[in-house]
Amino acid sequence: MISITDKTLQDLEFRIILQTISDKCNTEIGKQKALEIIPFKDATSLMHNLLQTSEYVASFSNNNAIPNHGFDNLSHDLKLLAIEDSFLEVGSFKKIATLSETVNTLLVFLKKFNDYYPKLNESASQVEYTKYIIQKIEDVVDKYGEIRDNASPDLVQIRRDMNAVRGKVNQSFGIALTQYNTLGYLDEIKESFVENRRVLAVLAMYRRKVKGSILGSSKTGSIAFVEPEATLQYSRELANLEYEEREEITRILKQLSNAIRPYLDLLKQYQDFLSDIDVIAAKAKYANKINGVLPKITQEKRLYFRDAFHPILYLNNTVKQEKTFPQTIELDNKSRIIVISGPNAGGKTISLKTVGLLQLMLQSGMLIPVHERSETFLFDRILTDIGDNQSIENHLSTYSYRLKNMNYFLKKCNAKTLFLIDEFGTGSDPELGGALAETFLEEFYHREAFGIITTHYSNLKILANELPFASNANMLFDEKSLEPMYKLVLGQAGSSFTFEVAQKNGIPYGLINRAKKKIEGGKVRFDKTIATMQKERSKMEKTSLNLKEEESKAREESKKMETINAKIQDKLEKYQELYDANQRLIYIGQKLDDISEKYFNNKDKKVLIGEILKIVEIENSKRKKATAKEMKEKEVVKKEIIKEVTVKVDEIRQVKKEKKIKAALKPEAPKMVLKLGDKVRMFDGKAVGTLEKIEKNKAIVNYGVFLSTVSIEALEFVERPKK
Repeated sequence: MISITDKTLQDLEFRIILQTISDKCNTEIGKQKALEIIPFKDATSLMHNLLQTSEYVASFSNNNAIPNHGFDNLSHDLKLLAIEDSFLEVGSFKKIATLSETVNTLLVFLKKFNDYYPKLNESASQVEYTKYIIQKIEDVVDKYGEIRDNASPDLVQIRRDMNAVRGKVNQSFGIALTQYNTLGYLDEIKESFVENRRVLAVLAMYRRKVKGSILGSSKTGSIAFVEPEATLQYSRELANLEYEEREEITRILKQLSNAIRPYLDLLKQYQDFLSDIDVIAAKAKYANKINGVLPKITQEKRLYFRDAFHPILYLNNTVKQEKTFPQTIELDNKSRIIVISGPNAGGKTISLKTVGLLQLMLQSGMLIPVHERSETFLFDRILTDIGDNQSIENHLSTYSYRLKNMNYFLKKCNAKTLFLIDEFGTGSDPELGGALAETFLEEFYHREAFGIITTHYSNLKILANELPFASNANMLFDEKSLEPMYKLVLGQAGSSFTFEVAQKNGIPYGLINRAKKKIEGGKVRFDKTIATMQKERSKMEKTSLNLKEEESKAREESKKMETINAKIQDKLEKYQELYDANQRLIYIGQKLDDISEKYFNNKDKKVLIGEILKIVEIENSKRKKATAKEMKEKEVVKKEIIKEVTVKVDEIRQVKKEKKIKAALKPEAPKMVLKLGDKVRMFDGKAVGTLEKIEKNKAIVNYGVFLSTVSIEALEFVERPKK
């Protein structure tokens, strides 16, 4: 049974996440449901919801996009429908028909693409598919939201009569208009409308001469608006028909309401189903924005968030175009509690909140921004003590409030609890508060709870180092600039860099020295040692990153070499096959040549044919009958090899040709006049010898072991011995 308090939701700023998801919903009910999201009570429902969200995220990148799930809120209409003998207006039925049509479309789609959306279809399969509601409404209401003429036989007759009477109204009014206009009784505007009735615009002086009912006058009183007597009779008849129409429509709507009322629970289910899909869609949109994934959920007690981002910070920094630094944090049975230390503004609290918020989001059915190989298990409780803990309402100081909170922790903390405490032990005398905090930490440890705390207290750092299943961690700082690197490093406590940060912020060096003298020398040495170790750790971290980059490059090069080696090996095998085949053909050719020579000498055809058949049988005994496919493949390979060899030969020829052209174009350097004793070598050789004698165009060169006579033109000057 998962239990999360409102304080935890507030400390981890969970409401901001919910508001962001709510803003991404399309429906009013969906928006409200998103704001009411809380962690799931059981693992089965949670996994079902997580997989549904994951499926919806996948719909953004495949070709089977999930259809529209929007609808108008029908809560008020359904409440009214639930009242016996009540009836809904036409607009409400139009909304109900749209709702039913949307659900039907979604049910058919999810059933069709069950392979893509199995968990979404699992929920959809619990909803009844019916066309009855749509059909019933469409029989009465048209696509424009008006009652159809043929909704009932009586309505058909009433509307026919109304059309006939309207015709008579217009006809009688037209006759009166022509008559009184000819007599000059009408104003220039001739006619107007009063109370939605057509009237003549009669000049005030002639109003008594026009037979009819005066319905009003102009502001100045110069015009009287008169409905002609004949028209008045028909208007009254039309009014009676309109009343009958309203009564018939009311009867039809009551009848339709009674037909739909048995489906009231189904309509509520429809609305609930679509609003749930709306929330899942909003979660999926949010996951897409923060690069959220579904990590592995394990039964083993282990929390491993690799490259985890704080989602609120990530989105804010994205807007500001600033970098967000991910953290990698691991908690398991061998390292249940992590004590993070280091200077303020280094990212300790953000690291703490990142773990808590991501775990809370995951247990509420949201995908989280971590590496896909991350994993975690489900906690029964997440307890937090973060931020300003001063309670104004209860008149409690920070420390009193924190003690009250710690008391709650002690009551609830167990082996399936994740606790997160920021600045553990602060608010009281450092030594006394530190001692009490140490006792609390020991108690949490013995209960096998998982937790992360941040602190500046040395005794808590020492305790974390002494407890077998607890460990220290620190936020890396640049040792030169004292700027935070926002990287969490496990396994070592961090220095608070108290005096270094003070010096960086302009506090006089003399004051810092006086402060150092006021505290115990041992504590200064301890903090200094931690600071030194932290600096070394920072250097090692940089070296490690460089080595990883080098290792990555080496692996890439190794893969390239392996690929090239495989290609060369393949080509060598092909060349070897070709060579063997050619050697066999040469051997057969030589044999045929010998047989030809024998036949040339003895002219014995029998011997000739026998020898040839013998060769053919020997060769055929080595062959196995190849299929047409193998023959084709062999021919293709042969052609490829010949093509490759031809290309290589052409390339070599081209290179040699280019070298010759370059050599021809290159201006000859003035040739050195050779003298006896000079060190020389041949243009196409590497051995260097001593020129001993020159006779005409010949030169004798001593190579130490032997003498060589060469053309003097073939020699190249190397060096002249110094005198």
